Amino acid sequence: MENKLVIGIADMKMAKGAGMLVTYALGSCIGICLYDPVIKLGALIHIMLPLNMETGRKNTMKYADTGIRETLRQMEAKGASRSRITAKIAGGAKMFEVSGGSLGNIGQRNIESVRLNLKKEGIRLLKEDTGGCVARTLLFDVSTGLGCVRSYGKPELII
Repeated sequence: MENKLVIGIADMKMAKGAGMLVTYALGSCIGICLYDPVIKLGALIHIMLPLNMETGRKNTMKYADTGIRETLRQMEAKGASRSRITAKIAGGAKMFEVSGGSLGNIGQRNIESVRLNLKKEGIRLLKEDTGGCVARTLLFDVSTGLGCVRSYGKPELII
């Protein structure tokens, strides 16, 4: 596969026209595909946590709120229009059973935060594959805007 960009944890990459963006090991983390179909500009963010409460905001892509906001800013700088950008998301699984933990289900909190922040930014969420208890790999084809979710023991899902 030519032109494949791998997005790590707390990372974001962008491609225009063609290319495959891929992120692995989405457990409680969420992969967010943002896409402007007119100029075929796509971005994939791999967020870990719902909100940036870090002083100094060192890694904006680690968090749903700052990661989405910064990615949209960068996409608009490359000619994307907020009114055309759409989103697809995958991840947010409950990977571990935590008894009495104050954190609760981080996967569910990530899902809620991503949905809320997309809505706040005026971005339509087209499709999602979230929750459950399996890790996912997310591939995003920038030439078509299609996402592909792979998880162990399940058929591939096109989002």
